Amino acid sequence: MLIDTYGRVATDLRVSLTDKCNLRCSYCMPEEGLQWLAKPDLLSDDEIVRLIRIAVTDLGITEVRFTGGEPLLRPGLVGIVERCAALEPRPKMSLTTNGIGLKRTAAALKAAGLDRVNVSLDTLRPEVFKTLTRRDRHDDVLNGLDAARAAGLTPVKINTVLMPGLNDDEAPDLLAWAVANDYELRFIEQMPLDAQHGWKRDGMITAGDILQSLRTRFTLTEEGDEERGSAPAERWIVDGGPHRVGVIASVTRPFCAACDRTRLTADGQVRNCLFAREETDLRAALRSEAPDEEIARLWKLAMWGKKAGSGLDDPTFLQPDRPMSAIGG
Repeated sequence: MLIDTYGRVATDLRVSLTDKCNLRCSYCMPEEGLQWLAKPDLLSDDEIVRLIRIAVTDLGITEVRFTGGEPLLRPGLVGIVERCAALEPRPKMSLTTNGIGLKRTAAALKAAGLDRVNVSLDTLRPEVFKTLTRRDRHDDVLNGLDAARAAGLTPVKINTVLMPGLNDDEAPDLLAWAVANDYELRFIEQMPLDAQHGWKRDGMITAGDILQSLRTRFTLTEEGDEERGSAPAERWIVDGGPHRVGVIASVTRPFCAACDRTRLTADGQVRNCLFAREETDLRAALRSEAPDEEIARLWKLAMWGKKAGSGLDDPTFLQPDRPMSAIGG
């Protein structure tokens, strides 16, 4: 198993399939984009499947989340999902996406074995979407959401980041829309993972701000820690149920003590924390024909050294050099 010195056991693997993205969200990357990883540096489909197999069969991983960048840009995605669905024991599999390509791929992903999707959508206003993402693709995301629900990739979860002066007034509208469409909405505090390092703690919309805004229209009943488990989102029952809304307060209400995640970047690096400044290279081991046992040993060692917390509450916190698009969400 993947255990650290604080007794936490990682059972949830986040796998970045590419650092590329077809949006330019202001809280993630600059308008001109980034220097993408060279193709030889990326893990091949076979290498990704092998690492997931080792994680599932030898290291106790029970859930796999495919991320990016934008994972729907990975040409071999459906095949990767299909091969991972054939593993014994079969892991639960989900995908975090901006939704633009879901109309085209949702049915195939479901048939391959994907269980559900998380879709990023920060606004109901097309003009605000264009400002936030620097792309005019709002309708494509909504169509992708419809396709995901129709394909049975449920529950469909919506990830939303609120930004001052842009969409910070939309929380109640977004929740009303999510309830009407049977989506589960989760607000995520803006995190210091932007490529341009422009994040400022004193300018972010906090979990407290979000809940205060939601309560102007809805009655929220806290679900409680017992239901939450190791999930990053605190959840509230909306108007007595059955719908729920979540808030992921990585900055103001960190949940590091219950973290059960390990992360694999698109170029084969293990990250034991989203905010880690160190990585462990599994790609080199793969390409030097190391046996499964050696790769598992390296992975265990990487997780053993996980720190107690992200350090976000420390005034000396340093933002990781690699942006969200390279790390994987």
